[in-house]
Amino acid sequence: MTVSAMATVTENLGFGVTCTLSYEPPFTFARRMSTLDHLTKGRIGWNIVTGYLDSAARGVSGAAQQPGHDTRYQIAEEYMALVYKLWEGSWEDGAALRDRERGVFTDPARVHRIRHEGEFFKLDAIHLSEPSPQRTPVLFQAGTSGKGRDFAARHAECVFMAAPSKTVASGYVADIRRRAALYGRDPADIKIFNLTTAIVGRTPEEAREKHAEYRRYVSIPGALTLISGWTGIDFSGYGLDEPVRYIRNEAVHSAVESFTTADPSKTWTVREVAEWVGIGGFGPLIVGSAAEVADEMESWIADTGLDGFNLAYVVTPETFADIADLLVPELQKRGRYKTDYAPGTLREKLFPGSGPRLGVHHPAATSRHDWARAAE
Repeated sequence: MTVSAMATVTENLGFGVTCTLSYEPPFTFARRMSTLDHLTKGRIGWNIVTGYLDSAARGVSGAAQQPGHDTRYQIAEEYMALVYKLWEGSWEDGAALRDRERGVFTDPARVHRIRHEGEFFKLDAIHLSEPSPQRTPVLFQAGTSGKGRDFAARHAECVFMAAPSKTVASGYVADIRRRAALYGRDPADIKIFNLTTAIVGRTPEEAREKHAEYRRYVSIPGALTLISGWTGIDFSGYGLDEPVRYIRNEAVHSAVESFTTADPSKTWTVREVAEWVGIGGFGPLIVGSAAEVADEMESWIADTGLDGFNLAYVVTPETFADIADLLVPELQKRGRYKTDYAPGTLREKLFPGSGPRLGVHHPAATSRHDWARAAE
């Protein structure tokens, strides 16, 4: 609800909204995203998630538990096919006439009913919004399990992941790009960002002092409670010095894989994972001066194929201020961070030269009707 208010006082900021498709009817969700794309003048994005908590299923839908992990991705595939039809196929370009003299807003012959009969969804309706600047919002995705990487390769334009090491990150990046090519997409059309926490100081010593202070506030039981929610594993039954073992369940598969099977060279104990997650989450922690942090970021990009970073914060507003005042100028000096915004929609800012709408090799393009051929 706050996006439209923020959009009125900003010009370049993009708004990526996380919405769980498991609990959002596709018809009303598609309408809401189109409305937000209009109100933001093409600056809306959607972080696609399927959910992972049984408590959410009980609270939102009244179900005893959520669908299984792989079933959730089957539902997601059909959901995407349906919203693509609404965003890309219901209204032709130019269907909104806005003819004041004749009192005609829309040419009904150029607005088309979407009929969908699927395993999980049924729909017979027209999309209730004229085409927005991007039609389909910029598509973000954050799952790096096997099913998640396959979903990202088909649909995502931007991928968030949380790899704790370069070994894990490079494996995920390579696999997503490989799968994208198999689906006929250009692997470079997907930007991949790793969750990362940066503690920046004016000097290396100042940064390390901040890190030491932050660590004093980490709660091991609190961190383990958080991890238990993410992974679906009750860590209260583990000793702190026990190794973390891979357990497959219906929660976030990649959260467990990152600290177990994804990097066989590293064995994590429960204590180590809790201390790691206690500041910033599952991604790496970089501590140092702006130059040291920038060096490490450049190293990660060179060694893993990442496009950038999804920066976590430790405290607010201090972390944000340190990034803006110390790190960004250093990255700009190196030519690693923009000094101005690209014009256009959020998609055009992320992918200069792409145009406001998804390219022809994206699966959404198959929902676009060839109206001229249909008329013949």
